[in-house]
Amino acid sequence: MDAKNVNIDDSWYAELKDEFNKEYFAKLKAFLVEEKKNNVVYPPGSQIFSAFNYTPFHKIKVVILGQDPYHGHGQAHGLCFSVPQGIPTPPSLVNIYKELKSDIGFEVPNSGNLESWAKQGIFLLNATLTVRANTAGSHQNKGWEIFTDNVIKIISDKRENVVFVLWGRYAAAKEKLIDDSKHIILKAAHPSPLSAYNGFFGCKHFSKINNFLNNKGIEPIRW
Repeated sequence: MDAKNVNIDDSWYAELKDEFNKEYFAKLKAFLVEEKKNNVVYPPGSQIFSAFNYTPFHKIKVVILGQDPYHGHGQAHGLCFSVPQGIPTPPSLVNIYKELKSDIGFEVPNSGNLESWAKQGIFLLNATLTVRANTAGSHQNKGWEIFTDNVIKIISDKRENVVFVLWGRYAAAKEKLIDDSKHIILKAAHPSPLSAYNGFFGCKHFSKINNFLNNKGIEPIRW
């Protein structure tokens, strides 16, 4: 495929152009073309790479890793854990907000839209960037994980002093891709209602992120 047809920020295109021309990505694209003939796919095509477009490569301060886009109507817009304005805040994000309030006195907003985080340098990356409507995990093992693992490696290799936030066992398995001599890794249970009480609540990751950034002379996040 012509890599330049991918709707992605130029700073990321420079880092990833070879990926878009690899065989696995051609197969992934062919799968998505077929999938869209008979099914609704989220997020909309123009938003698949939203995380990359809101957070240019050289501006990354924090990486938060999710697994799958939301599969309900109107929820997914290319940023993990985030939903567009006007969509009810999903349960995992409700718990993220609860921990933020407990940790730093955060005032919980009536919106689950995290674009303001992404614009400040929080790269909100799902391991799988698309999903079939109403079918969780339906686009796993189609090539996206190869792509996003390589994205994590590139950030680890070419950047310094990035905070990698790994919530839950799936995200924690990505630790092997990250050079912890150059970066900091924060791990806890997933914020899902099924697991948040097993160590997500009380992890204080949000204050830890800003303490790390402050110590490195990097502007902290305005949560």
